[in-house]
Parts: sequence; C-alpha cells; structure tokens
Amino acid sequence: MTYPFSIHSDEFTGKRVLVTGGTKGMGAAMVERFRISGARIATTARSEPDDVQEGVLFIKADISTSAGTSAIADRIDREWGGLDILVNNVGGTSTKRGDFEALTDEDWQTILDVNLLGAVRLDRVFLPDMMARNAGAIIHIGSVSHLLPFANSTLAYAASKAALRTYSKGLSKVAAPHGVRVNMISPGFIETTGAQGMIQDVARNQAIPEDAARKLIMDMLGGVPIGRTGMPEEVAELAAFLASERAGFVCGVDYVLDGGTIQTV
Repeated sequence: MTYPFSIHSDEFTGKRVLVTGGTKGMGAAMVERFRISGARIATTARSEPDDVQEGVLFIKADISTSAGTSAIADRIDREWGGLDILVNNVGGTSTKRGDFEALTDEDWQTILDVNLLGAVRLDRVFLPDMMARNAGAIIHIGSVSHLLPFANSTLAYAASKAALRTYSKGLSKVAAPHGVRVNMISPGFIETTGAQGMIQDVARNQAIPEDAARKLIMDMLGGVPIGRTGMPEEVAELAAFLASERAGFVCGVDYVLDGGTIQTV
C-alpha cells in the first residue's frame, strides 16, 4: 500500500492506537496512517482478514456485542495495558426493500448496536484510564447521513449516526477537563471498495459507464461541489490530525468531510 501523503515517521511513536473495523476501507487507511507514523496499532473485525499488516495487532471481535467489547478490552489490557488513541470506526447498515416501515424492531436494534452502542461500550472501557492519566483522544466516525437522511430503510442508520453525534458532543464535555479530547468525523461519499462495488452495480443496472454511475450517485446526494469522491486516506489524514498534539484545542467537534455536499448545517 503506497500512502499518498507525506508523513512524519515518528509522529505517533510510543502511542497505543485502536482503530475498530480497520481491515478495509477508511478503517484500513487509518490503520496504515498510524502504523507508518510509528504507533503501536491494533484493529478489529468480525472475521479475520486474509492478511494482516506486519506490526498490526488484530483482534477478532464483534463490537456490537458486550462479549466482543470485553474480548477487545481484555486483549488490549493484556498486550498494552491501555490506549492513548481510540478510533471508533465500525459502522454500517444493510438495505431492505421499502421505506422506513420495512424496518423491524430487530433491524433497529442491530443498527443501533453496530453504529452507536459499540462505541459507547468501548469508550466506557478505555476512557476512564485516559482521564486518570490526563491524556488521550477519542474519535468517532459518523456519516453525513445524519444531516442528509433519506426516508427509506437507511433511516435507522442515519438516526444512529445522529445519536452518535449527540453522544460524542456530550462525552467531550466530561472528558475535556481531564485532558482527553473527543471529536467526530462525518464523511460523505468516500470511494472505498464498498462504494466502488455500488458504483459498479449502478453502472451495470443502468447500462452506463462507471464514471456516469459515479456522477449519478453524487447527484443523488445533492452533488459534490469539489467535483469528485473522497479518498479513504483523506479521512485518515483528518483522524491523524485530530489525534495529534496539533489539535490540542479541538474538542467536541463534528467535522463534515464531504467535498461540500452539505450546504448548510
């Protein structure tokens, strides 16, 4: 993997970093960014990847469950004795035919467990030690969907990310006096492998070139004024900044990283 931006190889030397869901997409980019910057880096996923980057501690766990959170906490405590930086990146949803009424109670609970309660559980485990040491950073990865919700079956996902935003802001107020900064990143249309698959599906279903399919999706979101999709590494750069000492006065912020899609907030 060739990282597209210049970095300092010792920027995070000595820092213990956990990025959940870091085996693909934005998570993988963030894992790589911290790894090549000198951090001790760990990541999680529900299934073990075919290959794990050298030097990356992989923990097989489902953070949407209490048992998964406990497995992560136990392994981190055993290997490192705590964390300096926590990036709650895991998130996602599945779509169903129909609008909001197609979502069952079970659907809502699953989506809340993945996109909100997983982060809540991990913060509850790692934040007290950060506060006791008067140092640390927590970053929640959201989505512009909480500002741009649709009335279809993705509504539960948008609502869960809205809840994450409110939770993140509230948590920042209790953590900040103890030297821990809590912030959030809400990406727009980032061209991950999953997004590329969606582009290919649209191109195939509409019988149009992939460039046209990409533009069609961008237009459905209301347009991307910057004129292109985002790169996972651009999310990783913002995460690295928020985790660094350069962001020492940044606290309780939700950074919308969407190329200008959201016109007003």
